[in-house]
Amino acid sequence: MNLEIKNIEKKYDNTSILNDISFTLQPGIYGLLGANGAGKSTLLRIICGVTRANKGTVNYNNTDIFERFENYRSILGFLPQEFKYYPELTGLKFMMYIAALKGVDKKSARERCEELLKIVGLNDVKNKKIRKYSGGMKQRLGIAQAMINDPKILILDEPTVGLDPKERIKFRNLIGSLSNEKIVILSTHIVSDVAYIADEILIIKKGCLINRGIATELVKEIEGQVWECSIPQKMVAELSTKYIVSNQKHEDDRLILRVISKNRPEENAIQVEPTLEDLYLYYFREEETVA
Repeated sequence: MNLEIKNIEKKYDNTSILNDISFTLQPGIYGLLGANGAGKSTLLRIICGVTRANKGTVNYNNTDIFERFENYRSILGFLPQEFKYYPELTGLKFMMYIAALKGVDKKSARERCEELLKIVGLNDVKNKKIRKYSGGMKQRLGIAQAMINDPKILILDEPTVGLDPKERIKFRNLIGSLSNEKIVILSTHIVSDVAYIADEILIIKKGCLINRGIATELVKEIEGQVWECSIPQKMVAELSTKYIVSNQKHEDDRLILRVISKNRPEENAIQVEPTLEDLYLYYFREEETVA
């Protein structure tokens, strides 16, 4: 099984949103990482066939998805960034409705729906109307409906928005269990969402694919450029304008800053191992919103 994104370009009016993006995916978990407005959602909609590219193709098993779109749609699960639901339906009735739309066998649909609601922690509220759900509960319902047809390709656009830390850990564990049999694309600007579970990370900036690889390899780009230094609080503003500061913490009457710089920012600065979050700030501190 393979999913090939080939020379994808997209424009709205005269504004370029995606620029000649190409990559091929095999079963596994892929983190699509970029700032808000980098073009991630547009790319995912194109992969799902919801939006047409101006140029390029999306191929599933070497066939353009639009040549056999009904077949492609049947193996696809999608959670859009703005998940729509019917507030007067209960969680279970909504899941049954989605199951019918996706052609899930009626005899097995209820069992499948209840299984998924249990997996995402909504079993105890399955008979409550969705309008009474919290934001996190609605997001978990969205994750459940995306998996209802046991998709071979699962696409999740900002799936952890609205989830608390405990819920996000449950979500990561759930997605991590799927990697051997599915192509999972997880789009986010939250680094921790992909740092722990992604087999490979694709980094998009201003509509271009600027890097891809496993996290440990990607961070080598800034190896030797991450420092920690202890400074008086009055110096924070000055250093923040000169350098990329990825973290700060209090220590007595001073601050420990984590700084990204090719040169030693302060005399007492010591080099530390880079993280994916450091790399994200290195790429996106001044990213402009474009899409």
